Amino acid sequence: MQNITTVAELKNAIRILEDEQSVKEQLLKEQFYITYESLKPLNLLKATLKDLSSSPYMIENIVGSAVGLATGYVSKKIVVGSSANIIRKLIGSVLQFGITNLVAQHPDAIKSISQYIIQHIFTKKKKKAKNP
Repeated sequence: MQNITTVAELKNAIRILEDEQSVKEQLLKEQFYITYESLKPLNLLKATLKDLSSSPYMIENIVGSAVGLATGYVSKKIVVGSSANIIRKLIGSVLQFGITNLVAQHPDAIKSISQYIIQHIFTKKKKKAKNP
């Protein structure tokens, strides 16, 4: 900035600085409003779902984990049933944990094995239907 020598230059410099301050204040208010809106729980949820839907890897990960949890839960229910035996419940929990981790870590292998089994089941039914 240059040296101010007159009262008119001083008033002009003050006016310019006040204008700059009001513009910066308005920008700060707008940014605060944008930040406030983005931190609302509903908007956070929307943004998260948008990110999840745009990432195919994330969707596969979630589906793999969900399938793992479901198969682990079902396997525990099959083993334990309505038994009150503590050892059976412990074995069921260990089995649930193991199957959940196995399916969640190897979803592609599980998917290919299940497709192979399904294809063979349906091809055998078609062959049996054609033979009689």
